[in-house]
Amino acid sequence: MTTEHPRAGDLGAGDRQVARVQPAGGPFGTLGFAHHPEPEVLHGAMAELNKFLMVYKFGLAEIETKINILAEELAHRGRGNPIEHVTPRLKSLGSITAKARRLNCPLHVDDLRTRIRDIAGIRIVCGFVPDVYTVARMLTRQPDVHLVVTKDYIAQPKANGYRSLHLIVEIPVFLSDQVVAVPVEVQLRTVAMDFWASLEHKIYYKHDADVPAALRAELAAAAEDAARLDERMQRLHHEIHGPRLIDGDHTRT
Repeated sequence: MTTEHPRAGDLGAGDRQVARVQPAGGPFGTLGFAHHPEPEVLHGAMAELNKFLMVYKFGLAEIETKINILAEELAHRGRGNPIEHVTPRLKSLGSITAKARRLNCPLHVDDLRTRIRDIAGIRIVCGFVPDVYTVARMLTRQPDVHLVVTKDYIAQPKANGYRSLHLIVEIPVFLSDQVVAVPVEVQLRTVAMDFWASLEHKIYYKHDADVPAALRAELAAAAEDAARLDERMQRLHHEIHGPRLIDGDHTRT
């Protein structure tokens, strides 16, 4: 289930306007350097590419800081921290190029900014399914976090059994001369979902076309087993500890 979220309006910082991720143009137009063998042109292209990726690195750092603050504050409350662990990642140039080719996206920075929204990403692993939605709500209700797209693969799993809550958010990054709204993909899932997804990736890695249909069916069945384990552990936690107060309301875990 995918939900597009309209933007309420650009955030401002004094007289500075928030721009989408598009630092000032430079000497390189595409990621293919074969057309520019001259060392000085290649150096300029690499400098522009590093600047392009640097903004995503800053956006990822901003989101990670927000999540770490939430985790520490919730742990300090003594009500139970719903966040088990956090893993940030920034796509490599090779990964960006490969995804662009899969999407038939030109290897031009303007097209990459527009069409590839997960260059910066962070995975948040929670204990229970309600925690996933609680943490997502805590993050997206912050006034400087703009929710762009929601893809709820927990409510509607993928055909292979994959479950996770995916958000695309925009976070303002304050540079020396402008404020840039950087898109970051936030994946939230339970420990059981993360276990299944990690091992499924190892099984499929470089062998996607060769995985037999019977094995695909087994993997999907294993995803159902993981979902039932989530439900069982959530019920046991609730029976032993009762509901806990998180986010100003009772979270049933």
